[in-house]
Amino acid sequence: MKRGFAKLLSIPIPGMGDEDEEPEEAKQAEDAEAIGQHRQCALRQELKRRQREASQYIITSARLITPVLDKDNSAAGYKYIIDVLKPDHEDLASELEIDMAIQYLKQKQFSQAIEVLKSFEKKDQQHRAMAATNLSFIYFLEQEYTQAEKYADLAYTHDRYNAKALVNKGNCLLLRGELDMAKQFFLEAIGVEADCVEAIFNLGLVNIRMGSLQEAHQAFEKLHTIIPHNPEVIYHIASLYEQNNDLHNAIKWFNILSTRVPSDPGILARMGQIFNKEDDESQAFHYHLESYRHYPVSLDVISWLGVWYVKSELYEKAIHFFERASQIQPNEVKWRLMVTSCYRRMHNYQKALELYERIHAEHPENLECLRYLVAICKDLGRPYDAYQQKLSRLDTGRQAPTQAALGRGAGALTRVGGVESEGGAAPSPANRGRGGGALGRVQEDDERPKRAMQAPQAAPAARGGEGSKRTPAPVAEDDDFGDMDVGDLMP
Repeated sequence: MKRGFAKLLSIPIPGMGDEDEEPEEAKQAEDAEAIGQHRQCALRQELKRRQREASQYIITSARLITPVLDKDNSAAGYKYIIDVLKPDHEDLASELEIDMAIQYLKQKQFSQAIEVLKSFEKKDQQHRAMAATNLSFIYFLEQEYTQAEKYADLAYTHDRYNAKALVNKGNCLLLRGELDMAKQFFLEAIGVEADCVEAIFNLGLVNIRMGSLQEAHQAFEKLHTIIPHNPEVIYHIASLYEQNNDLHNAIKWFNILSTRVPSDPGILARMGQIFNKEDDESQAFHYHLESYRHYPVSLDVISWLGVWYVKSELYEKAIHFFERASQIQPNEVKWRLMVTSCYRRMHNYQKALELYERIHAEHPENLECLRYLVAICKDLGRPYDAYQQKLSRLDTGRQAPTQAALGRGAGALTRVGGVESEGGAAPSPANRGRGGGALGRVQEDDERPKRAMQAPQAAPAARGGEGSKRTPAPVAEDDDFGDMDVGDLMP
């Protein structure tokens, strides 16, 4: 093969001898012919045609034999042919170097590919332009956006009809926040190459950023006709339907997507949320459970399932999910409080008391735990004075700064069965971000039916008449525990 390729190169190519005109003179003559200053030279046109034909034969032969010259190391074959071509066919050698870089990328040998492409930086502008598109892409991935834009400019200036170069330029503008200009470059790339999937996809993304959801939807629908099985395209179509509150079509497209990626936990959880919005709790539960099966560490899914089991009064299963959440976030006390609340609702007050005492030992300043301890000790008829004193002291300590700032008491103090709760106090550090923690949550019995336990994405939660199941305390107004449920602890 090497001898055959050498014979191919030995064939003389018309118009490439020493006696032929210089490239600059040829370019000047072509420019003069293009603007009508001189008549077109038929001989020059014929010579150019023969040169293009010969170059095509050479590069095709090179691409055929390089992978098999050394089957164990294809790079060695490329390097041999490049060395042979460089003396007389430098342009073809540069083109083959780009092929070698692309081959490295296909084999996931990224460092070698980058090294080959960056070697073009030392060449003249014409040869840099040959690799500019790929260099721009490499620098973009390396987050060197200034260099990426520099080579994108070089690439599309050298060839205005290079769709990939236009896409690279649009990507750089998109990162700079110039959405309108980026959109124009993507549209121009589509005008040059109607089926340029990168340009169409990025056009859809920039339309989403601009809030033009209808135009984004049209872009992704068009792309779906070109690549009908691409999961990213199907996802964006489904997501756009959901953003437009067309939940029926959103479910349809997410179902199509789930056939392409059946084990994606994010898609399954998203479908569960949509069914939740549709008030189809059975399907919402099914998809959340499937999501948990494939990815059992998502706190959103775990908390949703835990609350679903609570409102279904399946407390043993709810405990399993809240314990899993506490394993994932061992320093977050709310999950342990949820577990303990489930034991209380199962009337396993002894176990609940043990867990509350453990939580208090580890988090002595947690107001939630202290309130529960006071309440459950009263229910069980055990001494609670020590806990009551700590609770009062913490409440007073939190109340003082607020009174100093406002010049008066912050919010009304509500007494329910002897427990004082400051409605305006700040939540404890462990409970920030949960709508005020447990403060202000202890309410009169006649207000309890009005409250709803909230699962993620606004899942309705009936209280299930738990108040009728509880063993009543000897004196109703001494029941400090009330009917607080785990829904109150949800973020």
